[in-house]
Amino acid sequence: MQGHAQVIDYFRELLRGELAARDQYFLHSRMYQDWGFAKLFERINHEMEEETQHADALLQRILFLGGTPDMSPEGITPGHDVPSMLRSDLALEYKVRAALAKGIALCEQFGDYPSRDILAAQLKDTEEDHAYWLEQQLGLIDRIGLQNYLQSRA
Repeated sequence: MQGHAQVIDYFRELLRGELAARDQYFLHSRMYQDWGFAKLFERINHEMEEETQHADALLQRILFLGGTPDMSPEGITPGHDVPSMLRSDLALEYKVRAALAKGIALCEQFGDYPSRDILAAQLKDTEEDHAYWLEQQLGLIDRIGLQNYLQSRA
């Protein structure tokens, strides 16, 4: 099937963003593991796996629409300590959320509802799981203090 060129191009951009999210979560998960924060490692490693699944869905859709994927990830902004890592990951999720919303509108403009549905599922996951969890963690740090938070994540 030949998809609309603008939809394919936008899916390429989204793919690059998902690959960057995967890479940032990969790095952060391994940093948490190295620092002994097993619970943070498990959660962020899970997020890395989900970002990989998101990237795979976009990759498959680009191929289905007759496009050529761009597998070059966007740059990442890793943190240097737990709070900055959580904030960096949340900023990334907010960026992804905005990009997915724009992609949904683009797909609707061109009547590509199967592609829109892929993006809508990813948007739901981004809002209701990824971003929400990160917001909760930052809120916990504010409420109970960094040291108590870190102790609970070991």
